[in-house]
Amino acid sequence: MNTTPGPARTGRSGWAMLSAALLLAACGQPVSKLAALEPGVDAACALDGMVLKDYPASKAQIRYADGQTDYFCDVMELFGAVLAPDQRRPVAGLYVQDMGRTSWKQPSGHWISARDAWYVAGSRRPGSMGPTIVPFASADAARAFATVEGGKVLRFDQVDAGMLRMGGGAAHDQGMGH
Repeated sequence: MNTTPGPARTGRSGWAMLSAALLLAACGQPVSKLAALEPGVDAACALDGMVLKDYPASKAQIRYADGQTDYFCDVMELFGAVLAPDQRRPVAGLYVQDMGRTSWKQPSGHWISARDAWYVAGSRRPGSMGPTIVPFASADAARAFATVEGGKVLRFDQVDAGMLRMGGGAAHDQGMGH
């Protein structure tokens, strides 16, 4: 048995910290933050292969700890992926586009943290495949949009799987081949 306080103890401590980090990663907790990426002109939706630039409204992305990125042509698809009970891949960032600062018809840039955004669910404004959840960087912008377009202002943690079945968004991928 090694009783010296040398490298062997430090090694065990290091392994314990690494094990704890891996355990957190396995639970889908953010490991380290990665910045949003601007998708290329040929970037496709991770769920259905639709080319993002061909559709209106906010896009979304998941940055994984391994550096990979999944893009979504609709914010509802992001929520569908995040709320999936089998989502275990280590996430390093969730991003949506601030619809208070980018074009509805051809959104570009203005990526914000999905967890910090304000959302409008149930508005009259259609997304890529019908009803959508619209993200904003500020509560004021979300409330102003809801006043004009209808809908309810929510925070990230208030969006639930039932809201994704409004027809369109993540629901369109069930049984549809693109």
